[in-house]
Amino acid sequence: MSISIHPSAIIEDGVVIGDGCDIQAGAVIRRHSVLGERVVVHPYAVVGGDPQYLKFDRATVSGVRIGVGTVVREHVTINRAVGAGANTVVGERCFLMANAHVGHDCAVSDDVVLANNVMLAGHVQVGAFTFVGGGAGVHQFARIGESAMISGLSRISRDLAPFTITAERDEVSGLNLVGLKRRGFSREVICELKTAFRAVYFGVGNIRERAAAQLASGGYATVEARRFLGFFGDGKRGFARATRVTTEETHD
Repeated sequence: MSISIHPSAIIEDGVVIGDGCDIQAGAVIRRHSVLGERVVVHPYAVVGGDPQYLKFDRATVSGVRIGVGTVVREHVTINRAVGAGANTVVGERCFLMANAHVGHDCAVSDDVVLANNVMLAGHVQVGAFTFVGGGAGVHQFARIGESAMISGLSRISRDLAPFTITAERDEVSGLNLVGLKRRGFSREVICELKTAFRAVYFGVGNIRERAAAQLASGGYATVEARRFLGFFGDGKRGFARATRVTTEETHD
C-alpha cells in the first residue's frame, strides 16, 4: 500500500501515518498524532490541535490516535489530550462528518458516526456503533453507551445507556431497535433488553439502585442485557431519563 499526501497538507514532526492513508489538500496533522492504516483526512481538517483548555501547557507531550479505516471529513477538529503521555482516541471505521469536533481526552469507540457539526466536549466517552445526529452537543465527561442513537440538535448533559435513543435535552424515548437488528442481535437479546429497559426506567426508586438490583437478580442470560444494566454502576453525571412511553409503542 502507498500513502497519499497532498502538497498543501501540513504534517508536523513526530506524526505516524499508516499504510494506505490519504491526507488531502489543506489538512493539518499536528505533532504526536498517530493514524492507523487507510485513514482518510479530508481538506482543512485539523488532527491533534491543542486542547481548548485555559490552563494547558503547550509544551505538554500528548497526542491523538485514530484507528484503521476511519474517515475524517472537511473541517473536522480533533484536539489532543491535556495530560502528558495521554491521547484523544478515535476508533476504527469511524465516520466523522464535516465540521464535527472531538474535544481533548475523548474516547470514541469503533464504528461510530458523528454527523455534521457534532460537538463532543472534553473527556466524553462514546460506545461502539453509536450514531450522533447533526448539531448535537455533548457535555464534558458524559458517557454514551454502545449502539446508542442521538437525534440531531440534541443537548446531552447526562450519561446515555447503551442501546437507547435520545433526543432533545437528555430525553430517552426507547431502545434503538433498528440499530440492534442491523447488528444482528437475536430475538432473545432484544426481549431481555426490553425487560431491562422497563425495569430501570419505569420502576420506583433510584435508577442506579434499580439497575443494580436487576443485575444482581440473575434473571438475565444475555451479555447485552447485563451490559446495559452494568452501565448504571458507573459515571458521575447522572442519567438521561425516559419519557413515559414504552419501547414497543414508539419503535416496533
